[in-house]
Amino acid sequence: MRVEVRNIQFKKGVLEMCVLSLLEQGDRYGYDIAQAFSGVLDISDGTVYPILRRLKEEGYVSSYLTESSGGPPRKYYTMTNHGREFVKVLQSEWEQFQQQVNALIRLPTGGRPKNDEGGDRFDQE
Repeated sequence: MRVEVRNIQFKKGVLEMCVLSLLEQGDRYGYDIAQAFSGVLDISDGTVYPILRRLKEEGYVSSYLTESSGGPPRKYYTMTNHGREFVKVLQSEWEQFQQQVNALIRLPTGGRPKNDEGGDRFDQE
């Protein structure tokens, strides 16, 4: 099922985590990553490459070239140990954020979520 997200900020906030999550499953080249997105999110192929460059600059991924049977060598990206740690943090934060947003948008009209102590759940920062 393909979902078109119209709000670009939604996409920007999760694409980095999605790229890292794909690389967590194994090494991939840029076009392969873009194709993985194409079945799920509506993004252009060119969106992936700046993310990969940034992740490489920040030390979360590294790259290597592999000969291709049908053309020039392909640049594969692989997770670094730093990237593995980072993606786990991102995924954990995403899960927590998703739960908080779901709690908020599923409130009955005029309702406020309560924590176990009777206070507002969203006042705990």
